[in-house]
Amino acid sequence: METKSELKLSALQFNSITGNVQANIEKVNKLVTQNLEKDTDVLILPEVWTVGWDCEEFSKSAQNLKDSSVIAFLSELAKKYNLHIIGGSFIRKTDDGKLYNSCPVFDRSGKLVALYDKNHLYSYCGCTEGKYITPGNNGVIVDIEGIKTGLTICYDIRFPELYREYRKMGVQLFVNAAAWGVAKPIPWEMLPKARAIENQAFMVALTQCGPIDLANWNIGHSRVIDYLGETIAEIKAQKEGFMVCTLSFDEMEKYRQECPVINDIKSKYEVKVYEKISDSTSGNTCGSCS
Repeated sequence: METKSELKLSALQFNSITGNVQANIEKVNKLVTQNLEKDTDVLILPEVWTVGWDCEEFSKSAQNLKDSSVIAFLSELAKKYNLHIIGGSFIRKTDDGKLYNSCPVFDRSGKLVALYDKNHLYSYCGCTEGKYITPGNNGVIVDIEGIKTGLTICYDIRFPELYREYRKMGVQLFVNAAAWGVAKPIPWEMLPKARAIENQAFMVALTQCGPIDLANWNIGHSRVIDYLGETIAEIKAQKEGFMVCTLSFDEMEKYRQECPVINDIKSKYEVKVYEKISDSTSGNTCGSCS
């Protein structure tokens, strides 16, 4: 496939209806039908848009790939609008009964071309994702019009090791599809920028907005961040809608060549621990490494 120098993307921030897959499919279809801009190359959806962030609902909404209404819908949507879709995530059930938080990717013909299973499961501060979901074992890179795109989901963004491996393999665009809670605003503000800057790559940080239940809210404020850490598109606060922007990869590659940080990564980092030891002749202590 010929590599494009630019990519027009649309990313949908919205508040999903908890536990109702069909209602969320209908909502996404309506929002896309009414608002999708012409000549969009790739459409991106947030994490668990199909069911909302309610871990106890995950098993009830889980679908097998073979007869999934979510997969069928996204496939038809990609085909209808002739675009790639990075489908946020849905709860996937395998034949052996395991559940995964899975991001499906479709090409312009509606073909399912990749599936990323969330590697890191958030199970702290009252959240129980790890109780229900099986973690994935690897990262996934997909080709979007020749642009190498690295997939992550929500909590994955706290693990720079995964992003660095993507960068070493030539990834130019990171996507983090999330359902990020409003109680953690500083990490949501800082981590997408850090991953973009340290890897000289574009970053799409897309989350849901609006209430989860009476006590919890999604944070909103989805953004597209460039390789310098600048925000080039955003949806502020709790507004539902699309982020739309065109990414220029020629400019990014030129910057990578001018400032080839990747070349300075060591194959291995050794760490020495310094401990205080006693000098028996003087009674003094001095620093010595071990």
